Amino acid sequence: MVAPLLPLRHLTNMASIHPQTRIGHVHLKVADLDRALAFYRDVLGFTVTQRMGNSAAFLSAGGYHHHIALNTWESFRGQAPAHGTTGLYHLAVLYPTQAELADALRRVRRAGISLEGTADHGVSQALYLRDPDNNGVELYWDRPAEQWPRTPTGELAMVTLPLDLHALLAEADAPETPPPVPPTWPEMSTTLTQQE
Repeated sequence: MVAPLLPLRHLTNMASIHPQTRIGHVHLKVADLDRALAFYRDVLGFTVTQRMGNSAAFLSAGGYHHHIALNTWESFRGQAPAHGTTGLYHLAVLYPTQAELADALRRVRRAGISLEGTADHGVSQALYLRDPDNNGVELYWDRPAEQWPRTPTGELAMVTLPLDLHALLAEADAPETPPPVPPTWPEMSTTLTQQE
């Protein structure tokens, strides 16, 4: 049982977290390490930096110690959580350029993996899919901050619009016909509509 949070009114004057703080890595429980590696290493292109037999592996981009860790310590041959339970909504992989996001789309398509959704959020363009353990995965690139949509008062004004996969591939100099356009990411649309 989770203990209830105590009122935190006395903490309201605390300073914000340091602006260079980042989420460092994600550590996922998987049912089959080789199957998970086939997705994160072979499809998405991450490099294995360390493997611990059949129980764990660490992967990265660009030589970092790890951005993604996979393990079977508590989940070997396990099942994905049932729909409607709490837990990870999705992990997000940020690509440095639109061309690299287009390359990710090509990789996913070549592997025969279906997109669950796509979206242009104004601040970013995103592809949504599932890994072999049914974890949500977002592949995205951010537009430069000066191009982010804002309200007249300067507040961020993210949107959820359809993402044109033809244009994404064309911008990346990739003369390839994209798969049929999947629906715009539904949960994000619902959330944004409720907040308006």
